[in-house]
Amino acid sequence: MTNNDQYLIQECLAGRTEAFDQLVLKYQDRLYRTLVRILGSSDDARDAAQEGFTQAFFKLNTFRGTAAFYSWLFRIAFNAAITQKRKQKRSATPIDPQDNQSGQWLEDPHPDQHPPDVAERTERKQIVHQALNELQEEYRTPLILRELEGLSYGEIAELTDVPLGTVRSRIFRGRNELKQKLNALFQEAPLARVSESDHESSISESK
Repeated sequence: MTNNDQYLIQECLAGRTEAFDQLVLKYQDRLYRTLVRILGSSDDARDAAQEGFTQAFFKLNTFRGTAAFYSWLFRIAFNAAITQKRKQKRSATPIDPQDNQSGQWLEDPHPDQHPPDVAERTERKQIVHQALNELQEEYRTPLILRELEGLSYGEIAELTDVPLGTVRSRIFRGRNELKQKLNALFQEAPLARVSESDHESSISESK
C-alpha cells in the first residue's frame, strides 16, 4: 500500500471523510474500465463500481493493510458485480472500443517498430475488443483478471469461487481462443495486417 493511500485511509478513519473522495478520484477510472470488460455493460460496471466504493467506505475500519488498498477495493467491487449480475441477469452490451475509458491496455506497446496511422490504430483496437466480446464469460473474466489486474491464479480462484485447476485451464483456453479470433479478424481487416506476435503484445500490454 502506498504511503499516500495509508495517509488518506487514516484521515478518513479519524473522521475527515472527505479524504475518501481522493481515493475515489484516484481509482474510479481503473476500477470502471476493468468492470466494463468483465461485465460487458457500462451501466452494470458503473453500478458495481459505485457499490464497491460505498461498501469500501463503510468497511474501511476492517481494512488491515496487508494488501494494496486497490486490491481490497477491487475484490469488494468484483463481488458486488457478481451478485448484481446474478440478480439482474441483464443482457450484456458489447464494449465500446471508442470509449476513452476502456481499452488502454490493448494499445500497441511498440509503436516505434511499426507506427500505424490513426485509422489503423483505431481499427486494431476495435478488432481486439470484438475478439474479447466474443469470448465466453467463463474464459473472458479470468483472462481479464490475470492479464489486466495481474492477479495470481490463486487469487482468481478465490474471487470467482472456481477450483485452481479450472482457473488455469480456463485462462489457457481463453488465451488460445482469443489468439484464434484475433488471427481470423486481423486477416479479414482491410487495414490492420500485423503478425501473430503483434496480437500477443497488444493483449499483454497491461502486465
